Amino acid sequence: MRVVSMLPSATEIVYALGLGDSLVGVTFECDEPAQARRDNAIIVGGRDTSTMAPGEIDAYVRAQLASGEDLYTLDAGALARLAPDVILTQDLCRVCALPSDQVEAALAYLGCSADVVSLEPMTLDAVLESVLTVGSRLGVPSQAHDLVAALRARLHAVAQAVAGLPRPRVSVVEWVDPPFAAGHWVPDLITAAGGIPVGARPGQRSVETTWAAIAADEPDLILVTPCGFHLAGAFEQARAAARHLPDAPIWAIDADGLVVRPGPRLVDGVEAIAAILHPGAVPPPRPGAIGRAR
Repeated sequence: MRVVSMLPSATEIVYALGLGDSLVGVTFECDEPAQARRDNAIIVGGRDTSTMAPGEIDAYVRAQLASGEDLYTLDAGALARLAPDVILTQDLCRVCALPSDQVEAALAYLGCSADVVSLEPMTLDAVLESVLTVGSRLGVPSQAHDLVAALRARLHAVAQAVAGLPRPRVSVVEWVDPPFAAGHWVPDLITAAGGIPVGARPGQRSVETTWAAIAADEPDLILVTPCGFHLAGAFEQARAAARHLPDAPIWAIDADGLVVRPGPRLVDGVEAIAAILHPGAVPPPRPGAIGRAR
């Protein structure tokens, strides 16, 4: 079976299922594991925003969407040459990846008959279910069930470790210029780690908010988890948030690695957040996972 992944989280799921050798194409953002981009054709590209400030990135995204322009480019010729059997894509967020309707339109134009699997999890449970979906569609349902069982066992271990401990109120800032409150599965991570998410939208899209609204929620602790950034970038945004929120402790997290990509590493994120909320109750995360900005 020849598989193309149109989003980083799907690439991670494929490798976690032991099917890395089945991948033939990925996106320019598929950086986990490292061999994903090295060993596969890059069929989805996009603008390099690594040198842009958060406000500049936000303005660029809004302008592209308002004008009907795409944020990502599909190399249709490369896709045709790869002749995939299965394409993993999404309809969850136009900012995060190429939508499935564009993929299907390209396939129709090219005359390809690949099976397009659209992953749209909005909660932590739905993310785990998406692993089962991928496993089933790729012919390894048993491996998928084993993987999900292992992930659920780790979540249960965290729940047992933090049971009976005080649950701090946690605000999650997904972007700082302008500020965005947490949505989708992110509030579930806070709950699973032994916290109470405040100002959040569980199972819904994240929305723009204000610093005053975040402060009014009276959080005991603030986590900054900007989409598209690992710890270094998240730390810079956390320091920016500290200028607007002078009271509560502020932590940065490797957002791309642990929080914003709906794949198996969200469980690593729960464990890392639990280590912030309840130090000593769970083992500390790997170096480079979290950092206190204030």
